[in-house]
Amino acid sequence: MKNWRIAGINFDHLHMGDLLREVYNHKCAEIVGICDQDIDKMQSVQKNFNISKEKIYTDLDKCILETKPDLVITCPATADHADYVEKISKHPVHILVEKPFASNTWEAKKMIRSMNVHNKKLAINWPLAWYPCHVKAKNILDEGVIGELREVHFYDGNRGPLYHLADKIEVSDKEVENQKKDSWWYKKKSGGGSLLDYLGYGTTLGTWFFNGREPETVTTITDKVANIEVDQHSITICKYGKYLSKFETKWGTFSDPWTAQPQPKCGFVLVGKKGTISSYDFEEYISIQTINEPNIKKVKVDKLPIGKSGPVEYVLNCIENDKLIEGPLNPEFCLIGQRIVDTAYQSSYEEKTLNLING
Repeated sequence: MKNWRIAGINFDHLHMGDLLREVYNHKCAEIVGICDQDIDKMQSVQKNFNISKEKIYTDLDKCILETKPDLVITCPATADHADYVEKISKHPVHILVEKPFASNTWEAKKMIRSMNVHNKKLAINWPLAWYPCHVKAKNILDEGVIGELREVHFYDGNRGPLYHLADKIEVSDKEVENQKKDSWWYKKKSGGGSLLDYLGYGTTLGTWFFNGREPETVTTITDKVANIEVDQHSITICKYGKYLSKFETKWGTFSDPWTAQPQPKCGFVLVGKKGTISSYDFEEYISIQTINEPNIKKVKVDKLPIGKSGPVEYVLNCIENDKLIEGPLNPEFCLIGQRIVDTAYQSSYEEKTLNLING
């Protein structure tokens, strides 16, 4: 494997620190540059990964032209995803975008089209795609153990987006409240809110579980809290034929799932014709129930294989071997999840059931 040159551009989403840690730990990759208009946002990454001052930029084009990256990782606010991908794609580089896909379907399509200029790869990272339990659940599902999939039930979220920094470093309640008024997470025009933060996880991985099947209708309700312009809790019902699936997002879970699973548990329950599978975030097993074995059986999950254990490693492997970006990271595949999110957002606004918007 060649030595891959990687730049991190835009640090709005704190997952940038986690993704650059993957680069830092990769034996065949190096961080050649980081860029954000606000230098302060890059301080922790600069310190954590010993990045020299000459590799720090505030100008996107200058960063790419001088560092010549093979891959750019970008983590803008949701509303800026299309703008940043369009700017970066003017250069011949592959792009890894931290979730969600975009603020709407039109911008998601624009992102896909912009990558055609240099015929480079675009991947959308959904961290849940790298949880061994969910990968195991998909493998068991594909083996036909629970028969035809009929329902997907998703519940996920955390205490709130400001409660943790990169590497899950915790922030105090007082500091969280101080940051809310200025944070893009709590601004509607920037794509804030729990629905846009977490619903794409459920609808994209849900579409993966359904092998690309689309729902016919979408119904969504969100909470409305005084002095908060975005939702902090949403419930979406998708109708697939005569069966209903539920996707619920929450800022304000009792605990963060990576620290201690809250109740309800964060993760998925899959209901098939012949059985069920529960797959909860961070757990080392999945639970299976079938017609022949109605007593729930716990199955230990497998360690993810080399080349498929994380987004950076996976994307570099696809670039190296000229493989298609597959599953939840594939933009065309993510587009279905985005359409569900858009329909859900509109449904919550109109307070009625809507047909899935056209692709």
